[in-house]
Amino acid sequence: MAEENQPTEVPQEQVVPEATTVFPPRSLDRSFGSGTAPKTTWPELVGLAAEEAEKKIKEEMPGARVQVILPNCFVTMDFNQRRVRLHVDSVGKVAQTPRIG
Repeated sequence: MAEENQPTEVPQEQVVPEATTVFPPRSLDRSFGSGTAPKTTWPELVGLAAEEAEKKIKEEMPGARVQVILPNCFVTMDFNQRRVRLHVDSVGKVAQTPRIG
């Protein structure tokens, strides 16, 4: 019992290593992307002509299929990541925020 109550001594030689911060190489940014999400809407295009809006969308999203939707036209409800719909008014100007879908 006397042995159980005795405090245990920690040797003074034990040294706790300091925590070091390790930074990943800068080349990993290119491997994993820049961290910014791809653009999904273009509110700045509202009011522009459909042709000009389509050109700007294709500059920012190469390979996009841009559909011009006339007033009072029906559209399908399916979602397509490569499609951007341009809802235009009667004079051909973008009336709603273009978005992926």
